[in-house]
Amino acid sequence: MTRRVDGGGSVSEAELNDAVPARAVAVSNPHEWAHHTAGPPQWLVDVRPDPPAAVRSATLWSVLATAVLSALLLGEGSGLNLLIVAVPAALGAYFAARAAGRTVRRWTVVWALGGPALLVIPALRDAGWPTFLAVVSAMALGSFALHGSGSWPGVLFSPLGLLGSIGTGFGWAWSGVRERSGGARERWGPAVRTVLVAAVLLLVFGALFAGADAAFADLLGGLVPDFSVADGPWRILLFLVGLVGALAAARTAAAPLRWDRMRVRPGRSRGRAEWAVPLIVLDLLFAAFIAVQLAVLFGGYDKVLKETGLTYAAYARQGFWQLLWATVLTLAVIALALRWAPRDRALVRSVLGTLCVLTLVVVASALRRMDLYVDAYGLTRLRISVAAMELWLGLVIVLIMAAGVWGARWLPRAVAASAAVAVLAFGLVSPDGLVAEQNVQRYQDTGKIDIGYFQDLSADAVPALDTLPEPERSCALAGIADRFGSDGRGGTGKPWYATSLAESRARGILRERPVDIDTEACGRMGLYDVGRVGLGEY
Repeated sequence: MTRRVDGGGSVSEAELNDAVPARAVAVSNPHEWAHHTAGPPQWLVDVRPDPPAAVRSATLWSVLATAVLSALLLGEGSGLNLLIVAVPAALGAYFAARAAGRTVRRWTVVWALGGPALLVIPALRDAGWPTFLAVVSAMALGSFALHGSGSWPGVLFSPLGLLGSIGTGFGWAWSGVRERSGGARERWGPAVRTVLVAAVLLLVFGALFAGADAAFADLLGGLVPDFSVADGPWRILLFLVGLVGALAAARTAAAPLRWDRMRVRPGRSRGRAEWAVPLIVLDLLFAAFIAVQLAVLFGGYDKVLKETGLTYAAYARQGFWQLLWATVLTLAVIALALRWAPRDRALVRSVLGTLCVLTLVVVASALRRMDLYVDAYGLTRLRISVAAMELWLGLVIVLIMAAGVWGARWLPRAVAASAAVAVLAFGLVSPDGLVAEQNVQRYQDTGKIDIGYFQDLSADAVPALDTLPEPERSCALAGIADRFGSDGRGGTGKPWYATSLAESRARGILRERPVDIDTEACGRMGLYDVGRVGLGEY
């Protein structure tokens, strides 16, 4: 390249640069002032799902069925309706997974069967707290089935994947609807006409048959949900909840977050003395405590109580909660030790294995203290709940010991499955019924009974409380009978799909043997505020 200079000549660019004295010139970077935005975290990039397959018609119809059933059945309470609504939602997710080419795996079958099994609890039991645990656990198992994750991040974070699919689910479904909108009259016309004709026939002939026979009218009234204009907003909300939930499940099944790709950075290994000595000291402390417990067991509680000046109840109450927390903290210690321990498997197994065995003895000691406490003061919801929690923690420790022998790859799923089994067993044993049975037996043995505590129990307790003699029986059942009341529907209270088996059985018992409140007798037993609404109308 040349440039013209004065005089008409020309020089090259290189000659011109040589002729000009060199000086430092700051050359600005064209990207220096550009706005740099930080990208997403690497773990978020790793777990990002693949693009979903196109939505199938079967998925769309299943989602719509879930929304309609939610609006029709979920407004009256919880019972068999939860399982009915879950069936089309599960089918929609299945069709979406098949369209995406996903295969059914062994653990997916476990989660898919475990969810409906847990939803049987609301159909069997009337108590709200086992129902809540069962529903939450069923949703967790459903998220495990949708994601198919087997690592600790997958087990812990899979439920969050459903939340992330709520927004994308609508766009995914809408794109499928738009693809099928071409030739809408030919595609949707026959289906719409079929539904309308069937609905008209059912309404017309159903009304005629109901007017012709009172028994058929009662049967039809129990099967068909009640509607009113005032329920409109509530039904619309339930429709939207069912629609959103089913879409989120189907979208997750089509393209789940890949939680198994999330890598947990291993901890820096410590020296042997740095981690082993504290754990050995902890083992010795556990061993000393257990030695005292064995001395108490063989020496007798009476001797220990005489020396300490405590009662059975005080001795049990003094230690149970501390031992429960000791079990929980031991699990945390084991997790941290496995992260920091060196790769010396023999030493790790021996030290942590010893700690696990000693912890199991502590679990047994805590349960024994709870048994003493129940003998002194009776069984309550809180006591049976924490005892069940202690049993499950002991099972987790056993699983950890098994993982130390056969490997820990299966441990996250096994812990999640054990929690689901524990919730299922907790609901099936009917904790309210067990509380009532134990307290009735305690009354028969000692003559002690807390009538006031029974007022807050659910219908699960009615069969056991029904065995009490009068007037204790009527006083114990007063609160439950008052809550049932009389609603003018033959004593059924709620429609069949929202009525648990326990509630139906309790209403039958109270219809056969209505409560007969003796206010003076109930007052002597500590029950002064006796409800009178609907008593004897079952």
